[in-house]
Amino acid sequence: MLRKAAFLAMVPILLASTDATPLASTFSITACRGTDLSKSMAPIRLLFSGHPETRAVLVTADGCPAFKAYAPGYSDGNRFISWSMAKTVTAMLVGALVTDGRLKLDAPAPIAEWHKPGDPRAAITLRHLLQMSSGLQHVEVGDPVETSDTNQTLFVSHTGAMAAAAIDHPLQTKPGTTFRYSSLTTIILGEIVARTLTDSRDPKTRATRYTEFAQARLFRPAGITSAVLEYDGAGTQIGGSILHMSLDDWGRIGGLLLDGKAGDGRQVVDPAWLAFMKAPSPTNAEYGAQTWLNRPGGAEGKATLFPGKGPASAVAADGHLGQLVIASPDSGPGRGIVVVRLGNTPDTRNAALMQTLGDVVAGFDRPATKQ
Repeated sequence: MLRKAAFLAMVPILLASTDATPLASTFSITACRGTDLSKSMAPIRLLFSGHPETRAVLVTADGCPAFKAYAPGYSDGNRFISWSMAKTVTAMLVGALVTDGRLKLDAPAPIAEWHKPGDPRAAITLRHLLQMSSGLQHVEVGDPVETSDTNQTLFVSHTGAMAAAAIDHPLQTKPGTTFRYSSLTTIILGEIVARTLTDSRDPKTRATRYTEFAQARLFRPAGITSAVLEYDGAGTQIGGSILHMSLDDWGRIGGLLLDGKAGDGRQVVDPAWLAFMKAPSPTNAEYGAQTWLNRPGGAEGKATLFPGKGPASAVAADGHLGQLVIASPDSGPGRGIVVVRLGNTPDTRNAALMQTLGDVVAGFDRPATKQ
């Protein structure tokens, strides 16, 4: 009790700005067994003082909420948008169907539109889609930005039938040979889940079946109660971009990324599927299956996470504007640590944000696991 009280007394000092104005309106520190926050507190503070606009931060160690803070205006009552963190959640749902034997990882993707005579897209497998190597033509970020395939589909021309627009893209490269990050690819994965669950074309029926499945196979077993899934006009879950959860529930997603288990020890994600999600893909060593890895790679050698800081086993669900759920099984005590950072940081400042988050994770390093 004395140790916890001492930590709580230090919090206002650690989180105060130079003019003594608190950077976080609500915060808590818990004395979690075997956990030492001392090396991570400076970079945690920097998340609020140096990276606009950090809205919420959570650190769990072996499932224990060691640190939690909100910027003014945010609280446990908020649901935070996922952006591309949703991709990792979609992969977990696809994995449940693979585990059940209802989908096959290396069979041709069950998209009827690609299986007409002479269509080269028939060679695309579920594995290709999950690893972003389908070969489908795609522009994720346009110049100007509104011209990108992603923005046109999500917000302009195809909001009524996003999956149909994504499925219609032609093949640009041979499947399995080129990494091309694509939010529309994950919408196709969401469509595959919906078609596997129901033959109905009614948007309400499709959305209901998908939500029921997500609740039964992922959210409820993991203890997640705040999840809100968004759908397009055809009842396809916008699985690459739009899912909302509380800070604590994003932390629970991070717990699943550690070992597939809920806080009560229940196995929610099959270990073999989780290992696949976290294994380097053939076309990009820093990407697994809808999940980013703490390894070198990427365009022009630029890494998405923070290789060189923390263990190579760290993985992340990574979303636009600095939404991050980082899971590091070889950090801290027991199962490992989870770091959640939610906010609104411009992409031009994302690299600096990632280095600070790398410092947070590195503060929990076990010496034998450093790169």
